Amino acid sequence: MIGSHCLSVHYIIRMLSIGFTYMTPTQLRAFHLVAEAGSFSAAARASGLSQPNLSGQVTALEKSYGVRLFDRRGRIVTPTETGRQLHGVTTRLFALHDEAQALLQGERALTRGHLRIAADSAHHVVPIMAALRKRAGGLTFALSIDNSAVVLERLLRHEADVAVMAKSISDPRMHAVRLRTDRVVLFTPAGHALGKRGRMKLADLAGQELVLRERGSITREVLEQAMAAADIRPASIVEVQTREGVREAVAAGFGVGAVFASELGEDRRFRRIAISDSDLAVAEYAVCLQERRRVALVRAFMDEATRLAS
Repeated sequence: MIGSHCLSVHYIIRMLSIGFTYMTPTQLRAFHLVAEAGSFSAAARASGLSQPNLSGQVTALEKSYGVRLFDRRGRIVTPTETGRQLHGVTTRLFALHDEAQALLQGERALTRGHLRIAADSAHHVVPIMAALRKRAGGLTFALSIDNSAVVLERLLRHEADVAVMAKSISDPRMHAVRLRTDRVVLFTPAGHALGKRGRMKLADLAGQELVLRERGSITREVLEQAMAAADIRPASIVEVQTREGVREAVAAGFGVGAVFASELGEDRRFRRIAISDSDLAVAEYAVCLQERRRVALVRAFMDEATRLAS
């Protein structure tokens, strides 16, 4: 119901504060700003508030409940376990505030605003961002790139407004738009024996050294599932955190890499290898939370994703 989403932060905090006299919206906002920024000085610069003001509000909140919310080491602050849990609450709380504001502003929000995007690759999401930017030049974006598991977690934790990822979504809390289908291909250094062939069977990976992303990467998940189903075992797996790291490790001769076909690009150091007997196809989706589909910026992003997919 619209009314339930339009509650102000002050009202919600008053409800939370029954029996807890000393919690104030200002204190929670100060805590949230510091937790987001990682230091009092960075939070002060980002918010335009003074550092002593923020420090005083957080200290007052800690003293009111007899808890420590941050470990302070010089200029850097790290949330304690209680602080991490409270940050999760304030993230959801202020996301609701932003959602209520966007809902009340309606289409006017498209003349300005900030959209947080999580994606497993920049390749599929940047065209949507570009189309949205043409529609509303006043928008700003924050794009974080990680594996599909982390991207999904960021969306569920309200740390991202929308996501683009190669992961099938059956969660009823999600709304997804299928963008396109991509395929996992292999690649090797230019002088590698397999690279000279251009095509190979999946069984040819038996006994080979592989270079793959960390667990949680959909590329690795798809390839490993296909290999396990065929009882194919590589000699070893070199695990690399980023897609760029995989490319450099393959270029240095650490083994055979796996990547989506659309992401390999043109690089004379590599030879692309198609897998002839396995269809390692993966669908890419634009995703948002069902409860946030009405937010103008989220709706506009999903509309552009739908238009580009068609």
